[in-house]
Amino acid sequence: MGLENLQYEEGQTPLDPDEKDRLLIPTVSTRGELDEVEQRSIEETIRWTLERRKRFTVAEILSEQFVMELHKRMYGEVWEWAGRFRNTNKNIGVDKYQIGIELRTLLDDCRYWIENKTFPEDEISVRFKHRIVSIHCFPNGNGRHSRLIADVIIEKVFGKPVFTWGSQNLIRKSAFRSSYLAALRDADNGSIKPLIAFARS
Repeated sequence: MGLENLQYEEGQTPLDPDEKDRLLIPTVSTRGELDEVEQRSIEETIRWTLERRKRFTVAEILSEQFVMELHKRMYGEVWEWAGRFRNTNKNIGVDKYQIGIELRTLLDDCRYWIENKTFPEDEISVRFKHRIVSIHCFPNGNGRHSRLIADVIIEKVFGKPVFTWGSQNLIRKSAFRSSYLAALRDADNGSIKPLIAFARS
């Protein structure tokens, strides 16, 4: 058993063999089973954020500890490395040794954006999402993690409804996933508006 033949959709980050070996549920052997157990854990984390959101402060949310705890809650029942920065380089993201530095810079930047109203509220949240997924802090799950943390920022910091992200499953290949990846590529090239529009679609 195991995940030796795990298939990846366009835009997904392949796991290294050692990372695959850190699966905590040995009966999982297919992409469908993996998606299912991860989704259950993510739904529990969303419930936790809904219960806790009113008590979160900006300082708590914009901290390395919160970034790591959120990922740990999302994937901790599935992966041993959940909530820990990756120690391998990937096809996306900064060098593994730069993760902590780049994340701290992003957290500082976001505090500045909020304090100075540098951008509209949706844009601040989506810019944070785009930057953190570009850093790619963790071995996997960065896209879902970045979307959830953007939801926490927009609701807790700004008191606005969470994003809908197309109201579709963005894990599986679909027209919605293609639109999402296209919006991410636009953001990579300096145009954030398509990603903001997608977040509210």
